[in-house]
Amino acid sequence: MNQLEGNVALVTGGSRGIGAAVALRLADEGADVVVTYESSAERAADVVDQIKARGRRGLAVQADSAVPEALTAAVDEAAATFGRLDVLVNNAALFLVGPVQDLRAADIDRTLAVNVRAPLVASQAAVRHMGRGGRIISIGSNVADRAPFPGLALYSMSKTALIGMTKGLARDLGPQGITVNLVHPGPTDTDANPADGPNAEFVAGLTALGRFAEATEIAATVAHLAGADAGYITGASIHVDGGFTV
Repeated sequence: MNQLEGNVALVTGGSRGIGAAVALRLADEGADVVVTYESSAERAADVVDQIKARGRRGLAVQADSAVPEALTAAVDEAAATFGRLDVLVNNAALFLVGPVQDLRAADIDRTLAVNVRAPLVASQAAVRHMGRGGRIISIGSNVADRAPFPGLALYSMSKTALIGMTKGLARDLGPQGITVNLVHPGPTDTDANPADGPNAEFVAGLTALGRFAEATEIAATVAHLAGADAGYITGASIHVDGGFTV
């Protein structure tokens, strides 16, 4: 533990689910952690309290990831408040599913704004503050590689875009000593996607392990990528999906 001692991390959408688990794991590893949230101020404050209970500094910043100026301001505030920025985790996302013929233009625009444009905007802002050893880690999805049921076209498209972004940024930022990687979670037990939900048994059956992940299992891989031991991993897409895509 404490491999991130002295580092500062920013986790977008860090008030709940995988984002909250990542924020707390990075704090366990020694980082001071900033989380952004769109509307869940109380939940974000609770995550910050848990970060502080671990002896680390924490901060919650309200920012709608669909608004580039708000997201850039959040990144700049994180660096200004704690004096540096070492790790960015692009976690905030929208999950809109449904028949492609029913998708409205507004649904498409907002999904792409949050799931595709925001990670690039946040990364662009973050690298202005990062030195060598900086880490950019995005949270993708298992459905970037496999769409097992109808209604996933928009969401799958948005998450697949992160593969190209990760490879391109890895090439751009490699000379600066900044690594860029992508983690594809499989079905993960969160309040938005509970392991005892109405379709959970079917979804779990699509994995080789036959179960949902715990959010902490996704966070463990993110923490590894954020640390010094992962210094030679960049441009990679890593599946933490219980064998969903095998």
